[in-house]
Amino acid sequence: MSIKGQVNCADWTVTCNAERTSEGIVCAVAVEHPNVEGGRFVHRFKHAGEFESEREAVLEGLREGMAWINLKSDKVISV
Repeated sequence: MSIKGQVNCADWTVTCNAERTSEGIVCAVAVEHPNVEGGRFVHRFKHAGEFESEREAVLEGLREGMAWINLKSDKVISV
């Protein structure tokens, strides 16, 4: 079974997909800013953590994605 979670705001979206694979539970995270200077910003990555359930993976992925949004919004990182 796979579980998907999403958090939306006017300026950004964080989407996570968690699924059980032969390697364990994997969480893919996508962060998107549709209206950034110079165009659209999209960053996709796999969460490095190990999870006991798909639910735990999605919640942690959403937290990680929102942390990226905060860092980018505060101009701490520039990707």
